[in-house]
Amino acid sequence: MNILWLGHGSFRIDIEDQVLLIDPWVHGNPMMPEDRIEEALQGATQILVTHGHSDHTADLVTVSQKTGAPVSGMVELAGMLHGQGAVEGHAFNKGGTVSFGNVRVTMVPASHSSSLTVDGKPHYAGMETGFMIAGEGHVIYFSGDTTLMADMGWMGAYHKPDIGILSCGGYYTMDMAAAAYAAKTWFDFKTVIPGHYRTFPALEQSAAALAEALPGVRVVEPQVLEPITI
Repeated sequence: MNILWLGHGSFRIDIEDQVLLIDPWVHGNPMMPEDRIEEALQGATQILVTHGHSDHTADLVTVSQKTGAPVSGMVELAGMLHGQGAVEGHAFNKGGTVSFGNVRVTMVPASHSSSLTVDGKPHYAGMETGFMIAGEGHVIYFSGDTTLMADMGWMGAYHKPDIGILSCGGYYTMDMAAAAYAAKTWFDFKTVIPGHYRTFPALEQSAAALAEALPGVRVVEPQVLEPITI
């Protein structure tokens, strides 16, 4: 399995027989070099979207059409994106599980907000979510944009993820200290990868505090398009 950061809250996961793009914001993403966008998208088989907001959805229709990868996510949001021309995937809901080849993806709660701008006006885009992604003998918890929430308790106990990809830059999501608290309190991660940070000055620029708070856990500061191999 290879996990690649595309900058900000965008990730690519090469797992089993699938290449998953999650919230692929590539055009205008300050972390993504324009000359490496083709590389980032190559071979994509599925696109998952956690919630509305332009830093997660701005490129979804274009990327879906370019790669042919279907878009799956919360029913309201997925329906809106399919209506705008994205290749139709699963419009499912929290608690639902879908299979992509040998990979199983379960939608789980997040605590944030979700909207799309249409004709210059914000529109409700369904509830914000995260995903549990199972394959190759591992379970990845992709938190999406979220703060701490009690739901993390049952999510950790029930799904038992060993890898956490956590949005933890602060300001819009939980920060490094909160992410460390979640990891210690509700999960038993072997590997933690921070995301949704370093992009803008308002966000945390280092995951050193996260690593210091999680002795014995492999905390990997991702670099854009450098594979993290599990």
